[in-house]
Amino acid sequence: MHTRRIIIDMLLLFAVTVLAVVTAYVVVVSDAPQWLLMTALSGLTLVAMGSVVARFVRRPDHLRAQQSHKILEIANESLGYLRKGLNEQTAGAVCRIILVETEVAAVAITDTDHVLGFAGTGESHHSVGGPIITRATQETLRDGKHRILYAKEEIGCPSPDCLLRAAIVVPLEQGAASVGTLKFYYTTPRLLNETQVTLAEGLAKLLSTQLELAELERQTRLATRMELKALQAQINPHFLFNTINTIAMMIRTDPDRARDLLRQFAAFYRRTLEAGDQLITLDRELEYVRQYLLFECARFGDRIRVSERVAPDLLGFLVPAFVLQPLVENAVKHGMRSEKILHIALDASKDDGHVLVSVADDGVGIKGEDLPHVLEPGFGKGLGIALKNVDDRLKGYFGGDSGLVVQSWEGEGTIVTMQIARSGGPGTPESEME
Repeated sequence: MHTRRIIIDMLLLFAVTVLAVVTAYVVVVSDAPQWLLMTALSGLTLVAMGSVVARFVRRPDHLRAQQSHKILEIANESLGYLRKGLNEQTAGAVCRIILVETEVAAVAITDTDHVLGFAGTGESHHSVGGPIITRATQETLRDGKHRILYAKEEIGCPSPDCLLRAAIVVPLEQGAASVGTLKFYYTTPRLLNETQVTLAEGLAKLLSTQLELAELERQTRLATRMELKALQAQINPHFLFNTINTIAMMIRTDPDRARDLLRQFAAFYRRTLEAGDQLITLDRELEYVRQYLLFECARFGDRIRVSERVAPDLLGFLVPAFVLQPLVENAVKHGMRSEKILHIALDASKDDGHVLVSVADDGVGIKGEDLPHVLEPGFGKGLGIALKNVDDRLKGYFGGDSGLVVQSWEGEGTIVTMQIARSGGPGTPESEME
């Protein structure tokens, strides 16, 4: 569009120059026909009028384009701040961005009660954190309508030296509710025009959309966190009840060991409550598994044999707390053969796109007709529930490309593999995924 305007202006300039030369020639050469003089003058007049009309017609489009571009630039720069919500830090940063990108004298952002941010003329005495004193701002918060202030008295600034003489107040909204205001200040009412009002309203709508998206993200994160906590709460009781039963059985036969196991269990379970929804290192998760196996070995004696093969560079890899222990618990609970040793192998490695952590056993395996359904919601009373919960937790933290892969051969054993995408989930540092 800019190139087209240049071409049109050059053509108009060329036409005016040609007509001016012709007119000058007619004036200088007195014996030129009268009609030639009239034609040249008429042409000059028409070209001049056409130029004025063309610029007048194009100017609104040009201003609208500039205004839209300016609003989008401000919205783009402020997105990173407003995603954190509306507070003094984010509001102050957005005010400074708007001040640089526009021709206003000052900018302010409020919530429903206080001034959260102010930048520009009068910054020394327009204090952030104080209550809203402008009556028009309070009215805008109540009815959601913009207001234009043409006098210093309407602004309500108590400082006699304040240079701000006019303002535009527009609401910031989430849904149908006003959650704050955006205010443009000017040093003279002469600067208040339709362009400035449209700019303020357009920017307020985009900022409101960003606030709504930020709130939606916050609610989504909260829902995910609560869901993960619920899943963790479903998994932990399996371990809780089995361990209590183990200790209860030992109270009569070996009370000293039962007392020692009970102390260890209290310390262990306290850690499960502290780290239930956190990401921890794989090394720490393996420690939890070893502690869990102390209780199972107390129950089954030397009928459980465990081996580990973990790549050293994966010990610092972050995983959700207590995702490995339920898999080992399932291997013991559902894989144990009568009067035979159960071998459990813990393995951690990586391929091109995933970190793979597996629990393999040589137990009884899973029935062929059950295997395709073990990760379906509601399947089974023990095995399926625990596996589904771990699968959901992995997907919740690392995305849909992560989860469990279950392989089993009836009568031979089972391999359950946690497949974690190395593209990076929450709390998964890139330095630990190389």
